[in-house]
Amino acid sequence: MSDRRAWQGEADLLGNADPAHPTAWFERLWSAARRGEVTTPWDRTDPHPALASWARPPDGPGRAAVVVGCGLGADAEHLARLGYATTAFDVSPSAVAAARTRNVGSPVTYAVADLLDLPPAWAGAFDLVVEIYTVQAVSRDVRRPMVDGVRSLVAPGGTLFVVQAAVEEPDDEGPPWPLTRAELESFGTQGLTTVAVEEIVADGRPSWRAELHRA
Repeated sequence: MSDRRAWQGEADLLGNADPAHPTAWFERLWSAARRGEVTTPWDRTDPHPALASWARPPDGPGRAAVVVGCGLGADAEHLARLGYATTAFDVSPSAVAAARTRNVGSPVTYAVADLLDLPPAWAGAFDLVVEIYTVQAVSRDVRRPMVDGVRSLVAPGGTLFVVQAAVEEPDDEGPPWPLTRAELESFGTQGLTTVAVEEIVADGRPSWRAELHRA
């Protein structure tokens, strides 16, 4: 029997351990997994079902997509198979290394980047931005700049696809910190317009699925 700790329990401990560096816990979790101390986080080879049922091939050549908080890359690989020139990033170098190892020969560009400090060249660079569960994994104290970072990636005429756990009233117990309807709708500002919001069941819990466009 494996003596590795479950990554979910480790995430519960690490997610609140360093309020001054709210995204640092991802690397601590993924590096522990690489050392064999915890099970592999978010270990899936198929795209998230909400993305798989929504995404279609791009409507023209050269369309660029980006996956926020890519983890092991299942969502990014799906978009690449559909025909997008896909970039996928994570704040954790260990996660990016694991994604590259899992997807040898992939056309996806895997990169280390922090949603709170993105490369300037990425501003407005992507026709499709996919954000699944990253914003909800970080304390509400930095929710606004996290959302700003996601929003900044969307190109003129581009689309933002969001999936987040849903909650009626906010609380401080996390991670994760699910989003209220108002928090979800905060993506739809600064030039982005909400096209559709659905409440679905994803990973066994109430969740939001939203599509937004930039004019």
